[in-house]
Amino acid sequence: MNGKKVIVIGSGLGGLSSGIFLAKSGYDVTILEQSLQIGGCLQCFSRKGVKFETGMHFIGSADKGQILYQLMAALEINDKMQLSRLDTEGYDVISLFGNRYKFANGREAFIEQMAEYFPHQKDNLQRYWSLVENVANSSSVHTLRLDHANSSIGMEYQMRSMDEVLDSVISDPQLAKVLAGNLPLYAAEKGKTPFSTHAFIMDFYNQSAFRVIGGSDSIANALQEVLSQYGGRVLTRKKVTQIVCNHQYATGVLCEDGEFYEADMVISSTHPLRTLEMLEKTSLIHPAYRQRLQGINQTVGGFAVYLHFKENSVPYMNYNYYAYSQDSPWDCESYTPENWPKGYLFMHFCHESSVKYAKAGVILSYMQMRDVDSWRHTKIGQRGEGYEIFKKQHAEKLIELLEKDFPNISTEIENYYTSTPLTYWDYTGTEGGSIYGVAKDVNKGIGGRVSHRTRIPNLLLTGQNINSHGVLGTLIGSVITCSEILDERKLYNDIAHAKW
Repeated sequence: MNGKKVIVIGSGLGGLSSGIFLAKSGYDVTILEQSLQIGGCLQCFSRKGVKFETGMHFIGSADKGQILYQLMAALEINDKMQLSRLDTEGYDVISLFGNRYKFANGREAFIEQMAEYFPHQKDNLQRYWSLVENVANSSSVHTLRLDHANSSIGMEYQMRSMDEVLDSVISDPQLAKVLAGNLPLYAAEKGKTPFSTHAFIMDFYNQSAFRVIGGSDSIANALQEVLSQYGGRVLTRKKVTQIVCNHQYATGVLCEDGEFYEADMVISSTHPLRTLEMLEKTSLIHPAYRQRLQGINQTVGGFAVYLHFKENSVPYMNYNYYAYSQDSPWDCESYTPENWPKGYLFMHFCHESSVKYAKAGVILSYMQMRDVDSWRHTKIGQRGEGYEIFKKQHAEKLIELLEKDFPNISTEIENYYTSTPLTYWDYTGTEGGSIYGVAKDVNKGIGGRVSHRTRIPNLLLTGQNINSHGVLGTLIGSVITCSEILDERKLYNDIAHAKW
């Protein structure tokens, strides 16, 4: 070890991966987690012997040589988790206009499949995929090649909205909507979400798509194991209440239990607004910086119905199903009590290899925090009968919609459980119970983004709010954050050439 102490606040994917990169380079790493369970959005929970995932339901680009494979190899967890491949002929299925459209793995397979639905758009589909690949390859972190990035392409499509670019490349409005059909993966908003976000997601899952056998908490457990092998540690039930600073630097953190942890470097993987709350007692953070972060929009919240199926009754579905009750995937975040939900995402969990029947699944839909705001100041398990009635009514609406697409499935449900934006707020600290935290908005430019750097030289940020959402976006954010501490070129090279 080099003797330098790093305190990481939060044990989500961003915190754990940043901790490993630093511990492997000789830093003394301690991760402080406020909850009993580690993992953030990697957490799972069990009810009546059935396991459910809460946040990360599937991953992409995990075949050998692909970007996530390389990142997992560098983190040394490839052999500590099992993956189940989704249907290569349709890993995502979009239900729109009364039809079902399959997203196939691989550029040419995807184009051929879409061209069967839209024969006159084949040339446009070729142009679309070339653009997706060019944007994805414009990032040095996605390619792990510092000398081959094309920042001009990346910057252009960070400033152009997803729908504007799709409409400029695809002349059939229906196809443009189908291509946007998996937008719940990043809570895209019309006129706001950058095309680059869409391009990275499409490229990521198009290369390969998998579920994690046994649940995504196996990733968190594997990361913790590797961290400990390099001398790092994770302490649970350690809620950080203050990042302590002198006149220039952060000197450590103070926990709710009164214990102080000294640090040469602090990395916060919590939501940026939670980090600001820990910095209330320092003058190093300028009011203008606080106001800018407080003014950034958040993605919409989510409502989930976790389904426990009767034994051997529901054949396992190795794809993700996106359904819309309107003629567009857009604007599902804008709803009334009468037309909620405008769409939903349905997935099964993979509890074992070669699975034939699903034990559990989840229905996900958008929900604004305002819908549950009257219970904001209540505690988990003590929110009262009104809250339970609210959840039951909304769960039954979603199950009723699911029944239309999957007849008789309601008769195969043994039990179900629910979560609301309040649940996200309680367990992840994300502002307003948002699914993915900070929302990307082309109209706000650089001012709408959160940098991994702060005004305090030895305080850095990481997690899903930095760079981008999802497993890839979070891990890339960790690489960017750690590049501030480690030799950037060596870090990239180590990841690119990692073998496991």
